[in-house]
Amino acid sequence: MKRNGYQAAVCALLTAALLLLTACKHSFVPKPLQARPGEAFDPYAYENHYDVYEWLFRKHASVDYGTVLRDQSYWSSVAGDYKQCNVLLPSGFNEHKTYPVMYVVHGFWGQHGDQIDEGSYLTTLYGNMLHRGLTVPMILVNLDMYTDPAADKDQKSDAELRASYDKVIQEIHEDLMPFIEANYPVSKDRKDTAIAGMSEGGAKALCIGFTLPEEFGWIAAFAPDTGVIPTDFYKGSFWSEPVMEDFPALTEETTPYYLYLAVGTKDPYNVDCTLYYRDVLDRKGIRNQTDLAEGYAHKTTFWRQCFYNFLAKVFK
Repeated sequence: MKRNGYQAAVCALLTAALLLLTACKHSFVPKPLQARPGEAFDPYAYENHYDVYEWLFRKHASVDYGTVLRDQSYWSSVAGDYKQCNVLLPSGFNEHKTYPVMYVVHGFWGQHGDQIDEGSYLTTLYGNMLHRGLTVPMILVNLDMYTDPAADKDQKSDAELRASYDKVIQEIHEDLMPFIEANYPVSKDRKDTAIAGMSEGGAKALCIGFTLPEEFGWIAAFAPDTGVIPTDFYKGSFWSEPVMEDFPALTEETTPYYLYLAVGTKDPYNVDCTLYYRDVLDRKGIRNQTDLAEGYAHKTTFWRQCFYNFLAKVFK
């Protein structure tokens, strides 16, 4: 029996609904996080999810993903050369408004367009979340950890790259943040300033957040490398050389609004050091939410789940 157009349309809708229901059975379908009645929003009061609905990680014709400003160039006094960053302006951007700002740090051997570009996973995720009211309007900055003259980069060993990456802790304060604040309508308040990164970028996010606690109120580190504080992991290699002797004591004014660490159970590198950071933070009484996520490795499939969790809570 031949179907007419109406029957075909109904069949297509039913098929789509069935696929949606099947997907929902096996994934977390988010709703906007809100403060409980009569209480301030507490990001620690909500568990994080690592089975987030796949719709959020795909491009959709109905969604405005904002504007990516690629290769924004600025002079770095620390590098002694020009550096670049990618900037994401949110959907509905208004140059007369002031926005919170999140700085995003790539991993080892990465560059400033890995997370924020026209087709990147973070641009897609953030646009979908904003479209659904799951996060707030903000400006995202994908920085470059490499902080030396650009002409020398290809000749550097991994140990020399690590040393160059460490300089970004100073450089973000002295050069990048002043450039962003002078050219884009971002707030300078710590409650409106976040840092997030993965792998080596996760280690640097911790270093930056704890070195500059008066400037960064929100910190996220996804499977952070060793080298933040002294550990016994990768002893004797450049990976283990610590930036800080310890996590510093914090005051009420410098305690993060939210400190989030996560690592997958199948991560081949950084399970032990991530959990060690958690234990040190706990002993020092520094509030944190650290997750060991079942089944995830050291890959983008994990980073995007982590960014969902952070974006759902940051700046609320």
